[in-house]
Amino acid sequence: MGPFIIPPVPVPPSSGMIHLTDKEFTTLVSFVKQKYGINLQQKRVLIEGRMTNMLRERGLTNFQQYLDILFKDSSGKEVTTLLNKLTTNLSYFMREPDHYQYLRDSILPQLVRTHGHNRDLRIWSAGCSAGQEAYTTAMVLDEFFGPQKHLWDTRILASDISMRVLEKAKQGIYPADDIRDIPPAWRNKYFKLLPNGQYQVCEKIRNEVIFRSINLMDAFSFRKPFDVIFCRNVMIYFDGPTKERLVEKFYQVLGEGGYFFIGHSESINRDHTRFRYIKPAIYQKGGRA
Repeated sequence: MGPFIIPPVPVPPSSGMIHLTDKEFTTLVSFVKQKYGINLQQKRVLIEGRMTNMLRERGLTNFQQYLDILFKDSSGKEVTTLLNKLTTNLSYFMREPDHYQYLRDSILPQLVRTHGHNRDLRIWSAGCSAGQEAYTTAMVLDEFFGPQKHLWDTRILASDISMRVLEKAKQGIYPADDIRDIPPAWRNKYFKLLPNGQYQVCEKIRNEVIFRSINLMDAFSFRKPFDVIFCRNVMIYFDGPTKERLVEKFYQVLGEGGYFFIGHSESINRDHTRFRYIKPAIYQKGGRA
């Protein structure tokens, strides 16, 4: 979710912006916070700026009319539109490269030793944004296993709440700036240059990632525990109690000895978690004391 960033949106005074009443603002913020964990308490101007045009296009004159539509919609399409309007996803390839180095040099050799009997690795990119994190991880796995890769199940689960970014992620098409940190050898091996100057992840790597819409606030129901979970630059937008509950949920779906990655701009309260600190932004379930 990956990661999403909610930047300020300047709106000119002449735009005829539709304003939220205090009651409408509280209702909308509480709904998004309770259902998705996203804290919009300081984003009143952003909500008004992002939503005004859509309300006017629908012939609505106030936010209460929109809330009535939102809460009556049982298809989920309306809340998807709302989230797409209010969240802007930002990511790029090889973000926080020391994480991938640790995955390659320390975690994968360990998993090869412990999973040699079934050759099944389970990795989750939670809050995957437009897929750069998951595809980077898939490239690391491809390089690590080399000719032996076909003997292993290394498919990666990548999830986000935004259907818009998930559709983009499935296509695997990115501007040149997104792959600026990719080594030249990887760029030649794993990307195809398109006529418009953008790059597309090769089919081999795209097939290694399974994209799903998952709300991190919902109960997790996975058949098997994960070996590695990435949830980087997502929880910075959650309040403390919400973050602690989510961290515990990740702990529960990791296998013993599994690894949990967060963003370098984030932190976990070590007094309120069962995770063991490994190094900045890397934690482990159990393992050596």
